[in-house]
Amino acid sequence: QVQLVESGGGLVQPGGSLRLSCAASGSRFSTYTMNWYRQTPGEQRDVVATITSLGSTVYADSVKGRFTISRDNAEKTVYLQMNSLKPEDTAVYYCNAQKGSLSNWGRGTQVTVSS
Repeated sequence: QVQLVESGGGLVQPGGSLRLSCAASGSRFSTYTMNWYRQTPGEQRDVVATITSLGSTVYADSVKGRFTISRDNAEKTVYLQMNSLKPEDTAVYYCNAQKGSLSNWGRGTQVTVSS
């Protein structure tokens, strides 16, 4: 299994950018599908972006063209570059590592988009 720690969240103005990082520890990071989710109070946790072990990516419609997920297997890190941020992107962002029935979560990082 892997342990995950997110970083890079904060307060940003609308139209601004942030880059989230998720550092993993444990073995065989490269074999995991990595996901970024987000959650607002009272709402379910929704997937934002996915990158497979082969590097294929999938995005939620709400972030297509604005967010980019990437991974560095040597550094055991997955990134989420967020551009053209909107107030509705405000949420706690969680990193998730998935392989078969295994699913590991980080503790999340808060992103607030406000003027």
